[in-house]
Amino acid sequence: MKCSPYHVFFRNLGNPLRIQIITELKQKPSSVNELSKKLRVEQSKLSHALALLRSCNLVISEQKGKQRIYYLNKKTMIPILDLIDKHAQE
Repeated sequence: MKCSPYHVFFRNLGNPLRIQIITELKQKPSSVNELSKKLRVEQSKLSHALALLRSCNLVISEQKGKQRIYYLNKKTMIPILDLIDKHAQE
């Protein structure tokens, strides 16, 4: 059975670590090392979570020198998060 886009999207957001990553990346783009220190999570666990978020285009990465910097997909994720914030205030 093929998963619907809704299933994939909400499954990725149903994980506390991935929510923490998204919350941090909403504040500012970060490397795995920066996220690891901020969230106090092993880099390997963090890299796995980031790979899942990247596979769904929720997060985008860019190579800068020796570091890979992770960003939220601004085209889609920022409007979604803003809508969630607005919904939570109502």
